[in-house]
Amino acid sequence: MHTQVGIVGGGPAGLLLSHLLHLQGIASVVLETHTRDYVEHRIRAGLMEHFSVQLLRESGVGARMDREGLVHEGIVLRFDGRSHRIPLTELTGGKSVMIYGQHEVVKDLIAARLAAGGEILFEAEAVGVHNLDTARPCIRFRHAGGEQQLMCDVIAGCDGFHGMCRPSLPAGHLSVFDRVYPFGWLGILADVAPSNDELVYASHHNGFALLTMRSPTISRLYLQCAPNEDENAWSDDRIWAELQTRLADDAGFVLKPGPILQKGVTAMRSYVVEPLRCGRLFLVGDAAHIVPPTGAKGMNLAFADVAVLARALADWYRTGNEGALESYSATALRRVWKAERFSWWLTTLMHKFDTHTPFERRMQQAELDYLTGSRAAATTLAENYVGLPLL
Repeated sequence: MHTQVGIVGGGPAGLLLSHLLHLQGIASVVLETHTRDYVEHRIRAGLMEHFSVQLLRESGVGARMDREGLVHEGIVLRFDGRSHRIPLTELTGGKSVMIYGQHEVVKDLIAARLAAGGEILFEAEAVGVHNLDTARPCIRFRHAGGEQQLMCDVIAGCDGFHGMCRPSLPAGHLSVFDRVYPFGWLGILADVAPSNDELVYASHHNGFALLTMRSPTISRLYLQCAPNEDENAWSDDRIWAELQTRLADDAGFVLKPGPILQKGVTAMRSYVVEPLRCGRLFLVGDAAHIVPPTGAKGMNLAFADVAVLARALADWYRTGNEGALESYSATALRRVWKAERFSWWLTTLMHKFDTHTPFERRMQQAELDYLTGSRAAATTLAENYVGLPLL
């Protein structure tokens, strides 16, 4: 098989890259390990930055998002029994965020690619990348009972943290920056309307809690827990009781319980590799970096990588100039590290650390007090939350 850009991974990053390249007249083939049904129903991120929303709109795949997504103009920080609203839109010159599930974005992108005659091979497991330092790299993959090769000009590794692209790079090529946090999140998806119109981030002496949502009728909630927590030790009643405890405020907030559709424990880490390029292979999204979910940056960072790489590839195919491709890694990493900083900061601010001294706990409290009492400090949070500029 032959194409211009071979894309490993049919998640939001790989699909959006294929879509943006198509708009520039550049051919691609997407190889996805799982079935179409699996990727279209895999529940992941759900909060989109202003930039991500605009990117989907401008590229023609935002119509359903605009019909069904929930625009949020603020978030709530809750601590010491008090609630403090951060007015995102007011503080950022009109920008907002949107709740729209990652799996819904995937559905929209798959539909757009197939309608345009795009080639997505589901149940196609990439097993090797080769000839990265030549003009014709190739991807070996298994599909329909046999092994095949996809010859291309460029390979985009959009196959996530556990994919094969990053581990396939030569030993010593990558520098790894990693932090594993001493806690995880017990997350639930519940068939009940959200108990608040905006996200609530709660700092409590029992641990952090987050109230968010996926739709007007589906709630998504999280509890800080041990990284190796046994989810089966948490009955539905215990989950709802602990969420009510951590999310309570002096105004009498009441959490509405409902049937729990899904629950699971998510580990927390910050992770970045540099550079994001090895010859003709470019790493994109979770294949290159992971953020703790506190800052809601995972899918948004992947989209930023995609936008930078799509522009660079379009320029290269149009002019033959490799300048933008050569600077892809440095350009993308500038935004990556700022998002890593924000996610690390919000995580360390809102969570309970068993290793914290009384002094360090007081520093958290002082930071929260300053953040909710200073317009300048709140603006800094708001600018990062709605998303920093692409370049």
